[in-house]
Amino acid sequence: MAGRRRLGRQFGWLWASYAVSAYGSGLGFGALPLIAVLVLHAGPAEVSALSAVGPAVGALIAVPLAPWVEFRRKRPVMIMMDLARLAAMATVPVAYAFGWLSLVQLLVVSALVAAAKIAFNAAGGAYLKALVRPDDLLVANARFESTNWSSIAVGPPLGGAAIGLFGPVTTVVADALSYLLSALGIIAIRGQEEAPRRTDKSPVRVGALLDGWRHILGHPGLRALYLNQLLVGGLIMATEPLLAVLLLRQLGFPPWQYGLAFAAPCLGGLIGSRLARRVVARFGRHWVFRTVGTLRAIWLIGLAFVRPGVVGLVTVMAVELAIIINMSLYSPVLATYRLEHTPEHLVARTLSAWSIGQQASIAVLTALAGLLADVTSPRTALTVAGLLILTTPLLLPREDQTPQHEPEPSRSHS
Repeated sequence: MAGRRRLGRQFGWLWASYAVSAYGSGLGFGALPLIAVLVLHAGPAEVSALSAVGPAVGALIAVPLAPWVEFRRKRPVMIMMDLARLAAMATVPVAYAFGWLSLVQLLVVSALVAAAKIAFNAAGGAYLKALVRPDDLLVANARFESTNWSSIAVGPPLGGAAIGLFGPVTTVVADALSYLLSALGIIAIRGQEEAPRRTDKSPVRVGALLDGWRHILGHPGLRALYLNQLLVGGLIMATEPLLAVLLLRQLGFPPWQYGLAFAAPCLGGLIGSRLARRVVARFGRHWVFRTVGTLRAIWLIGLAFVRPGVVGLVTVMAVELAIIINMSLYSPVLATYRLEHTPEHLVARTLSAWSIGQQASIAVLTALAGLLADVTSPRTALTVAGLLILTTPLLLPREDQTPQHEPEPSRSHS
């Protein structure tokens, strides 16, 4: 079993840091839009801007950070990004306490946190590749995936209860403290990290900002998987606000049922992530990309047929469960493939490019889906998203597209 495989004390600290941060973010899931509604009495347009514009601006900020992360030791970068997120989030309860809170501040905080998250994940992926053996990468990524889904299943319901008991900024405080604990966990990792080597001592050139995308688009396998992921991830995330309007406003679901409809299926993430290593061992990685990658896409159309009452609730949970099981099996395999086929001197820039593209795709598709829902209806927009995602398997690689005679990336272990 993947969960019983020992990856060492250093990975244990890294995993613990990821877990505490993930659960903190789970508690604070949707906290900024909720504060905008409850405290600032923001309207739908302002909340939509906070949900889409903030992360999109954060993605733009992260573009010049990519080469900066690449050529520095990764542990200090991760610690710095955790502390940056702590500082940004901490401004919210302080401003709330003094009556200074504004929508502009929430937008700035959202952008800074998004940029720091991209930089942290880029540094973390590069550090993970140096920390564990090549044949342990899938196990490590599956553990991160499992932790991520369990935090989403547990965090939002607890966060909602905490807000009801202690006030609207409670979960923001918890999220901020989780970044502090994450930084302390990374500090606890022992071992000398080798400084990245640069053959070119000149300042980072402007073209280096695009090296991550050059690598992705120049590699046949990564290119196909990247384009597929942009559309699949963007279309799935674009349905969330549509479904909120449909369930809460039009079909009259109570808030607790709405929360249950999304929290309970996240437990399926534990199933998929635990199966990843076994499925790859039995069927091969390319089978996962083609078959599981297709299965991620076929269920979303079911959300367009949701009806009131228990049947509607069960429909949403069944669709979400099917999507999450397949996503959680597919994602660690994809993450492992991406690391294996990226040279060490490009890992941070490649992961940054991937995250920036994904964030931009989510922002654009969410905005377009919202416009379509305004012109027609949320159910129509859900139908269009469900039909569009059915075309995404055409972008998946039809055969193993790893370039022949591809050199094995050099490795250095901590």
